[in-house]
Amino acid sequence: MFCGDYVQGTIFPAPNFNPVMDAQMLGGALQGFDCDKDVLIDILTQRSNAQRLMIAEAYQSMYGRDLMWDLKEQLSSHFKDVMVGLMYPPPAYDAHELWHAMKGAGTDENCLIEILASRTNGEIFQMREAYCLQHSTNLQEDIYSETSGHFRDTLMNLVQGSRQEGYSDPAMAAQDAMVLWEACQRKTGEHKTMLQMILCNKSYQQLWLVFQQFQNISGQDLVDAINDCYDGYFQELLVAIVLCVRDKPAYFAYKLYTAIHDFGFHNKTVIRILIARSEIDLLTIRKRYKERYGKSLFHDIQPALGSLPAEASSGPLPAAPSVLRSEASTGPLSAAPSGLLLPPRGGTSIYTDTVSNHIKNFASGHYKKALLTICAGDMDDY
Repeated sequence: MFCGDYVQGTIFPAPNFNPVMDAQMLGGALQGFDCDKDVLIDILTQRSNAQRLMIAEAYQSMYGRDLMWDLKEQLSSHFKDVMVGLMYPPPAYDAHELWHAMKGAGTDENCLIEILASRTNGEIFQMREAYCLQHSTNLQEDIYSETSGHFRDTLMNLVQGSRQEGYSDPAMAAQDAMVLWEACQRKTGEHKTMLQMILCNKSYQQLWLVFQQFQNISGQDLVDAINDCYDGYFQELLVAIVLCVRDKPAYFAYKLYTAIHDFGFHNKTVIRILIARSEIDLLTIRKRYKERYGKSLFHDIQPALGSLPAEASSGPLPAAPSVLRSEASTGPLSAAPSGLLLPPRGGTSIYTDTVSNHIKNFASGHYKKALLTICAGDMDDY
């Protein structure tokens, strides 16, 4: 499936919106020793980002205080991360996540991969601007200082935001596919550079043709070839680019799946994806889950309370094993796009649980309610 198909989020502008009334309700909810978290959820997860920013302006005028600062002061743990994260404009939220990915205890390479492999030219430009305004430093310089090798070179290429847009050339696609095939065969530094230059700079439309030509030339899916020839974060980044070209919602569905199942509920990854994609394609991500697991995401997320296990993680994800394989190399994968290892529908394995089942099992209280509300969208659809 081509990534340019119609997608839909789960959060939309609220009708009959009144930022002053919302600001008053939030001000009342944040007063006292124990703030009313239900009010925070009901307002902040049911307004678009643009509306939240208008609420913050009204709140500032009304109380003389910054709403985001008050949320940080009154809330704690992962619930705070969700509520505060919702208050960032999208470019500022990406910048915030990238900053913490590089300035915390160890670099979170998976965060860098997820954001930079999936954003459009316009999103990357705005992200760079926000990063500079928020942190008085240059995003490119920080990436250069915190990463290394061909992984760094590829990230530096992506952060330029110079990918071609809307252009395709079938004749050139065959040439590009041959270059990719040679890069996977010879694996020299020069060939790695050529490989990442094609994946980072060609338009999605062109790369779609290149991937088809690569299959014709090599008899192998490009994801399989990359996994066979390369390793480490360089390999994971290249695969992420390919998967985003093919089907971006499916890529994020897989990222949620691995963050929740393989890493004992990695809170930062789950929160980041749900917030970042809530107004873009989160409903489509839910649709991908239904297609692969035969269950509705909404109906899998039920209000059963539980406690976060000790292994629930918020730090950088460990390096994931190279499990992204094509359908050709692993057999039928329940209509999964090539490159995604997903369990067969109807099996009895725990892998048949959807992302929402894991949220139900691991998240609790108001944190859980916030995640569910962001995910829910229109329950009648998916």
